[in-house]
Amino acid sequence: MDQTTSQTPATEQTEMHPSRWGDPERVTPLPDAARGLIEMVFGLQDRPALAEVTVPASGLDSALVAELAGLLGSDHVLLDDATRRLRTRGKSTPDLLRQRSGDLDDAPDAVVRPGNHEEVAAVLTWAVQHHVAVVPFGGGTSVTGGLVARRDGFAGLISLDLIRMKRLLEVDHTSMTATLEPGLRGPEAEALLAAEGLTLGHYPQSFEYATIGGFAATRSSGQSSAGYGRFDALVVGLRVATPRGEVSLGSSPANAAGPDLRQLFLGSEGAFGVITAVTVRVRRLPAQKIYEGWHWASFVEGAAAMRTLAQAGMLPTVIRLSDESETAINLARPSEIGAESSGGCMMITGYEGEPEAVAAKRAAVTSVLAGLGGKPLGEEPGQAWAHGRFDAPYLRDSLLDVGVLAETLETAAFWSNIDDLYAGVKGALEASLGDGAIVLCHISHVYETGCSLYFTVAQKAAEDALGQWLPAKAAASDAITKVGATITHHHAVGTDHKPWLTAEIGELGASILRAVKADLDPTGILNPGVLIP
Repeated sequence: MDQTTSQTPATEQTEMHPSRWGDPERVTPLPDAARGLIEMVFGLQDRPALAEVTVPASGLDSALVAELAGLLGSDHVLLDDATRRLRTRGKSTPDLLRQRSGDLDDAPDAVVRPGNHEEVAAVLTWAVQHHVAVVPFGGGTSVTGGLVARRDGFAGLISLDLIRMKRLLEVDHTSMTATLEPGLRGPEAEALLAAEGLTLGHYPQSFEYATIGGFAATRSSGQSSAGYGRFDALVVGLRVATPRGEVSLGSSPANAAGPDLRQLFLGSEGAFGVITAVTVRVRRLPAQKIYEGWHWASFVEGAAAMRTLAQAGMLPTVIRLSDESETAINLARPSEIGAESSGGCMMITGYEGEPEAVAAKRAAVTSVLAGLGGKPLGEEPGQAWAHGRFDAPYLRDSLLDVGVLAETLETAAFWSNIDDLYAGVKGALEASLGDGAIVLCHISHVYETGCSLYFTVAQKAAEDALGQWLPAKAAASDAITKVGATITHHHAVGTDHKPWLTAEIGELGASILRAVKADLDPTGILNPGVLIP
């Protein structure tokens, strides 16, 4: 039966820490085993917490603020320091290093909170009229500079905070689709869908704080992508507010009505318009979830097994493989980092669905993996991974606290190019960061034709940690481009990856993006400086 709803989450939203990842109540020191490992490898440099720095004064004219209040209500136009601080930048290591150094120059002049599509459209009309830059804000989890817009030449810059747009608008149980507003965080969306007996199944590492709109705007990919698909593969419809009007897309599951314009807005990072509703394909809630571990003698053997499963159409819901270094450190089990490892490479597989289907898929996958030389480790490693699957960003912050530079980057390539990509990026990072650098890698998204590589990097932080990391990131990006891989598989372009985008899509491709931007946003108010080369 079809059902139209207007449900909102039942709980208040917890704001992320302004200069760390996640829940402020979860700020914890390194576990003892991890602290011992760090002390042995890098030494410890406990860094005192920075005293709170004053946010630069808002530069938005009071008459413009009054106009915004007239559009949204004064309660939804915020200029206080605390709110503006919370809407400054994202959560990459460079973002946090700048925040921790007292640099809040990117703080918005105001935070505005529309409650529906019409109010979003009204704010965009106002912004065009007064030439004010607009940065759409969902969960604030960007790790590629996607919230660091250019503000020069504008009368001000506002954060368009979608925190009030948290409704489950409609559920179609016959077609198995649901329409969600963009401000819903991952857990909020899953809770609303669960009440309908449904799930989206999208669980990126940012799941606890990232939003539906952000998933769409960045072409997100979750840890269960092998079973549920990337987020862009789940989207069947979009409603978008642009400076030139509304775009509504998605009249059928598939069509041949010219190029698919949904794909134009998926991954557009707020540069073409503001996504105000997303219609997604949903599944029945799984009755059973099982996660387990496998041991492989080498990363090459484990990756070959993944490729075999993918090309045979036998992928489980979750599949990820840590290389030898990541396995040795136990990064797949954050609570056990620094503890003893059995060597080789750790693979995690997961199965979700009805018990009979889970049993059949698990048996088939087990037969293939065992036949290729994998050694089953049982459910304990898989459950440990599932328990800590969203914890790694907290570990990054704890490492920064003791003077260790830690950051991640990701890419993807065809299977025939993976070995060169792995060696090229790892070598570039090690060469740039110097002796003692730790470079770890895992595969977490797998396709018939290729896979992603996700690198985690650690090195003793220099006095200028930002100046230490940026050349290393550039070297890794150059290595990615040199072997013909993508500059980003799921983190998006933002400002950090923009210098390498033209090399990937070509100058003509870049000019197409500029033409679309010019047509939809002729005055350039939307997230200026982000994405578009």
